[in-house]
Amino acid sequence: MVTTRPLGARSIEEILAGARARLVRLTPRQAFREVSLGAMLIDIRPAAQRAEQGEIPGSTIVERNHLEWRLDPGSDARLPWVAGYDHRIIVFCVDGYTSSLAAAALQDLGLTRATDVIGGYRAWVAEGLPGAPASAGTAALAPGAAPALAPG
Repeated sequence: MVTTRPLGARSIEEILAGARARLVRLTPRQAFREVSLGAMLIDIRPAAQRAEQGEIPGSTIVERNHLEWRLDPGSDARLPWVAGYDHRIIVFCVDGYTSSLAAAALQDLGLTRATDVIGGYRAWVAEGLPGAPASAGTAALAPGAAPALAPG
């Protein structure tokens, strides 16, 4: 088993720092304000996390493993509203780590206005911003995203 990092490989901390250096990250309140002005809020959490934690009304659920295909304007699998590269896309996950990597990947696709929410869903809820149980159906489910089922 190889236990030393291969030459040129980066740690996840280095990859995350590189991604965040490219983003102008938003606080939950800033994200809320931008969504009210037309930005798209994208939830990349898997169904199990959404079932446990809830959802943000008006967000679009695009699980992480489909993100680039659904939001690349050049992809045949893109969402219908993704018609160009000038969209303001704000990504969130549970705590704001995976969303930073995802937003940087969207920038790599040419969606240069993509960013994420500092602290993710937990910070959003802690700020007292709108939330709903996952069963409320207040978020749009993109093709391929699994519905959040109640734990049990």
